[in-house]
Amino acid sequence: MSADALVIFTPSGKRGRVAIGTPVLQAARSLGVDLDSVCGGRGICSKCQVTPGFGDFPKHGVHVAADALSEWNAVEERYRSKRGMPDGRRLGCQACVMGDVVIDVPPESQVHKQVIRKSATERHIEMDPATRLYYVEVAEPDMHEPSGDFERLSAALAAQWGVEGVTADLAILRRLQGVLRKGAWKATLAVHRGNHDAAPRILDLWPGFHDGGIYGLAVDLGSTTIAAHVCDLKDGRVLASSGLMNPQIRFGEDLMSRVSYAMMNPGGDVEMTRAVREALNALATGIAAEAGIEPGAIYETVFVCNPVMHHLLLGIDPVELGQAPFALAHSGSLSFDAREIGLSNINPAARVYVLPCIAGHVGADCAAVALSEQPDKSEDLVLIVDVGTNAEILLGNREKVLACSSPTGPAFEGAQISSGQRAAPGAIERVEIDPVTKEPRFRIIGVEPWSDEPGFAEGAAKTGISGICGSGIIEVVAEMRMAGIVDASGLIGSPEQVGTPRCEPQGRTFSYLLHDASVGGGPRVTVTQGDIRAIQLAKSALYAGARLLMDEMGVERVDRVTLAGAFGAHISPKHAMVLGMIPDAPLDHVTSAGNAAGTGARIALCNVGARGAIEETVRHIHKVETAIEPRFQEHFVNASAIPNAVDPFPELAKIVTLPDVAFNTGGGEGGGRRRRRG
Repeated sequence: MSADALVIFTPSGKRGRVAIGTPVLQAARSLGVDLDSVCGGRGICSKCQVTPGFGDFPKHGVHVAADALSEWNAVEERYRSKRGMPDGRRLGCQACVMGDVVIDVPPESQVHKQVIRKSATERHIEMDPATRLYYVEVAEPDMHEPSGDFERLSAALAAQWGVEGVTADLAILRRLQGVLRKGAWKATLAVHRGNHDAAPRILDLWPGFHDGGIYGLAVDLGSTTIAAHVCDLKDGRVLASSGLMNPQIRFGEDLMSRVSYAMMNPGGDVEMTRAVREALNALATGIAAEAGIEPGAIYETVFVCNPVMHHLLLGIDPVELGQAPFALAHSGSLSFDAREIGLSNINPAARVYVLPCIAGHVGADCAAVALSEQPDKSEDLVLIVDVGTNAEILLGNREKVLACSSPTGPAFEGAQISSGQRAAPGAIERVEIDPVTKEPRFRIIGVEPWSDEPGFAEGAAKTGISGICGSGIIEVVAEMRMAGIVDASGLIGSPEQVGTPRCEPQGRTFSYLLHDASVGGGPRVTVTQGDIRAIQLAKSALYAGARLLMDEMGVERVDRVTLAGAFGAHISPKHAMVLGMIPDAPLDHVTSAGNAAGTGARIALCNVGARGAIEETVRHIHKVETAIEPRFQEHFVNASAIPNAVDPFPELAKIVTLPDVAFNTGGGEGGGRRRRRG
């Protein structure tokens, strides 16, 4: 056996080799992984719980054997027997690394809890929910006209509200007679009006007049985060918004990694389905408490998700989505009982609606964006980019709408970045670099002042400065380009070439020191050449997808750009354009739509007619498959330059002059573009 082993932590993506026998907690600390512990590793606090993954992980190029961690010990057994611990969890202070291993750090074990920034966007929605309350007065039994209580209830509902053909399951029928008699033949019903030709169904009933709340969940099930909004189904108000990390990250940070996991590990799809359903139940319980309601008062849930998440939520093996022709098991909308997908922490009779998918790589989340932003009703040509681990892109107007997906990967979320992290208090989210002195200033999540302003030190002392999140990564790379620290090819210059000692040697390349807290035992936050390359790959995929749609539409420019998604809401349009993430456009025509997919889910939750509308719209959206389009690779290569090797950016040039610099890795003053890989 090798004297050391490779340890890969998710969701941070941080990895390194540690000596065999090293406790997971110690390995995490040595690699700068955010793993909590307050008891000094004595197995008392349970803050350091982790979830190891086993099997093949093609994304990481590693096979994790069953004995990759030390055996379950007495300390862990004592803790589990007394206080309980979820299946599959280990205590990081007790489990020791015995071989190559992938270890997930769940949200509750992270010191710096992620800020799920998928808050609800203010939106007027015409209320016509599928689930609503009806008060009825029912005729009493008559021996001369014999009929069942349910038949007379149905007749009353049809006569008084025009709701015909209602159905009910056995649980409702068992309660029916007692409710009607207790209410003196008056009752309030929670009725779900079926989509399309499905019959209306009674979900719950109360004696007499009942004005209690009925609520719904709008869920944006993303590959990285799961966000949900609790909505009052009477007036559409959002009572609470919450979210958590998608626990499937431990099986792969991007979609194709998860498909590969399912391919390489028999039962891997079942494992991932179980993980996400458990997370959804926990989220439902937590968000209900936050909203001040009982989970049992949630009678309906609407889901939007990409195709891989769609299949894993439904318990469908996603393997076919990993190979041409990327066939979906079902592309239309779906409506079914919540218990069919294991949602047990809401009302047992609750219903689920899943928006339709557009194609094999363009899912219900993109359909929800289309429902929210309505490009098919736009007079001008609008490009809508839902930025995430897998970006969905729409381009169109009243004449035609095109769609594609682009595999940007997790770099925009802070993963695969040397000092990267998820958005959490203490993470650097805004950056500016003086073009003359090359000195930076920045802001961190949870602290309002900038780093060179009064009050910053006091605020940062509470949160710490722990790393850099996605929006900060974009800004710092763009600022480095504007300050002449990075050239158009993405190469970081030497201290002599750039004129600052912040450019530090790192092998045959250089890195830029953004923040140094090592004197006080804190981290050194740097931007490495590898980080620049990761951002170049992500932004090139995004731009190439947008440019491919423009080719298909036969245009060289778009009238406006809308950045959607929680991450898109925090991107600076100027910095995004300097990087070349999006096509050139006037900056005042680049706007944020917030979490448009979540907004689309809320619209579908609160208006049953909107469901039919988006189902019809999806049929007319033309999907462009980036995987088989030869020009995608051409656009991708051109987009690797910052901002682009070929396409002009005249609108950007009106406000930003990019330095004409070119570096090599030799550290000298030459201007050659030839470079070696570091």
